[in-house]
Parts: sequence; structure tokens; C-alpha cells
Amino acid sequence: MQVDNIEIGTVVDHIKAGQAPKVMRLLGIGDEYPHRVAVVMHVPSKKMKTKDIVKIEGKVVSKERANILALVAPEASVNIIKNGKVEEKYRVKLPEKIEGVGKCPNPKCISNTDARPKFEMEKKQYRCYYCERIFKTEELV
Repeated sequence: MQVDNIEIGTVVDHIKAGQAPKVMRLLGIGDEYPHRVAVVMHVPSKKMKTKDIVKIEGKVVSKERANILALVAPEASVNIIKNGKVEEKYRVKLPEKIEGVGKCPNPKCISNTDARPKFEMEKKQYRCYYCERIFKTEELV
């Protein structure tokens, strides 16, 4: 299988197998995205047994936005491509604050109906800004 090089864009590697669709949703890549996107799933990997890779042409993802990916792909690495070469490479890490992404696990929380969701890291878990419920990362996604 051959995937063409891109001049400018982002490559997200070391995604847990099967999580590529969630990564694309978190990055806002859907049917309307006007550039090429390559998604390779269940690729053999020495580190992870199998992994997914997402290659996005025309979109340079900020570190802040890329760190949101740690919610579904905590081992992911991000490569920023400019002029056909890797300009920057880094691993994602869970953000201290999350806004506008996810859903509070408290069904009665106002963020699930009327307010933009906001969460803050507290002792390796997240706390809802509105109802103050503390929960694990897996419960947010």
C-alpha cells in the first residue's frame, strides 16, 4: 500500500488500533474536508502490536488541539509536515483544561444541554466546571 507524500499537513501516528475515526472527529475531519486524508488501520507495529495512522493534507494541527487526542489515543505522536518534510514531532499529553469537547458523565449537568462543556485536570482525573463531578478520562469521551 502506498500513500503519497504531502507538502503541508499533519500525520498522527501510534494511534491505538481502531481509534482513527475518533481521532478524525476530534480534529474536525469529516466528509466535507476538501483535501486528501489517508487512514490506515490495524497496521503492524513493534511497540503496539497494531496501530492506526491518520495523514491529513492541508491542515496543521496546533499542539493544544493535538493534545485533545490523548483522550482517545494517549500514545499518539504528531508530525507537522511543511514543504514535504517533518518540521516538528511530539507526543500528545492530556491537557490540563478541556473546553467544548466531550460530555460530562453526570446526566443532570447543565453542560449536557445548555452550556459549553469545560473540564479541568485534578489528580490525573477530570472535574466538570459546572457540576464539579470528578471522573476518569474514559468517562468523558
